[in-house]
Formats: sequence, C-alpha cells, structure tokens
Amino acid sequence: MADQMRLDKFLSHLRIGTRKESRLLVRAGRIRINGVVTKDYAVKVHPGSDRVSLDGQDLVYREFIYLMMNKPAGYISATRDRSEKTVLDLLPSVWTGWDLFPIGRLDKDTEGLLLLSNNGQLAHTLLSPKYQVGKTYFVRINGAIGPEELERLQTGVELEDGYRTKPAMVRVLRAGETYDMELVIYEGKFHQVKRMFAAVGKKVLYLKRTAMGGLRLDPSLKPGEVRELTEAEVAILKCGSLSLA
Repeated sequence: MADQMRLDKFLSHLRIGTRKESRLLVRAGRIRINGVVTKDYAVKVHPGSDRVSLDGQDLVYREFIYLMMNKPAGYISATRDRSEKTVLDLLPSVWTGWDLFPIGRLDKDTEGLLLLSNNGQLAHTLLSPKYQVGKTYFVRINGAIGPEELERLQTGVELEDGYRTKPAMVRVLRAGETYDMELVIYEGKFHQVKRMFAAVGKKVLYLKRTAMGGLRLDPSLKPGEVRELTEAEVAILKCGSLSLA
C-alpha cells in the first residue's frame, strides 16, 4: 500500500495533469478529500484510505506502474548517467514523478523489450535466477554454428572469467552467411549473450530481446516507443511462463 503523499503529486500520478496543472485544479476548488473541498495542494493524502474526487468523480490511485518499451540502440538501461542517454530520457513527461526504473539491463547497442516499473518486488522476482524467468533473444551471429556449439550453449558454457552459465534454450531460425538464432537464458550476467557466443567462437552482430517470461514485445511498438501494460499482460508477467512454440 502506498504511503502518504502530497495531493499535487497524487493527482499528477493519476495523469490528471502535470504537477503545476494539478495545483491549479486544487486552487479552483475542484478537488475534494473525503467529501471536503480543499485548496491546499500540499496537504497529505493516503491513497489506501482517503477518498479523493475531481468534480464529484472519485479518483482511483494505482500504486504500481508497468511499462513496455521497445528499446533502441544508443541508450543505456539506467535511471541517470552523466554522459550517456538513458532509457528514461525516452519516456513521455506523463510518466515523470513515478520513480520508474528499468527491470534488468540491455546493453547500449542491444534493442528490444525493456520493462520499466516502480515495483521492486516484481523486479526481484523477474531477475533472480531462483525464479527461473526466461529472457528470450533474437541473435544474429557471424557464420555457421554446428551441433557441438549448440550443445555447449544448451548445457552451459564456460565464460572467459571461469563462470559456467546455466543451461539455455537455443535454436537456429535461419542459416546462411550469417545465422539467426533464438536464445533463452535464465540469468543475466554482464554482456552474457555476447560472451556465451564468444565462448563458442562466434561474434554477435545484432541482438534484440523479444520476450521476458511469458510476455513478448508488442510488434506494433516502434524503437523508442513505450506503452503501459494491460492487466492481462501484468498477469502474464507475474506468472513468468514461457513457451518457444
């Protein structure tokens, strides 16, 4: 349950408007708290118990927000950085003030599905190897890959620092001068996908995350675009199931 917060912050979180616009609504006497008009936008409200209304219509507060982004290359998966552009720089202003953070990390040059939320517990569940939530990637590599290399990837490969990866799911999607692969891993070491293929003598030319758990990237989202998850998608995410079918 959310803690107490200032009324103007409460209203801006509900996408009623910016913090400045929310204050104007309060000053105009259009906001009631538990049936009483207030013109103090700094007053504290408790989203779990106080009834807040705008022009007589009750407002329903959501404690957690879940966003899906199609991350483009060139942005780092962080909330702030002194020199690099972060994925938060791509968010429309309506999502500022929610204390959103990326769930997991995609490398600067990696594209695809990135989830953002303010739900720390869900982030822990999705990222912890304990819960075995698969992360699915489309991988393009330089040249052919044989049965022996595929088996090594599937059973776990030893990286250059001596770490042995957990078993993965991998299959060839297209063979040619370059190979297109689908890879599912259940952990998230630094540069793991690139390091796994390097361990079998292959270089990753292009990398895109296509799914996390049972949630797949919306194909209608263009690079850099973001949208809120539906209730059904949040339920899928919490289930953490995955199918390569």
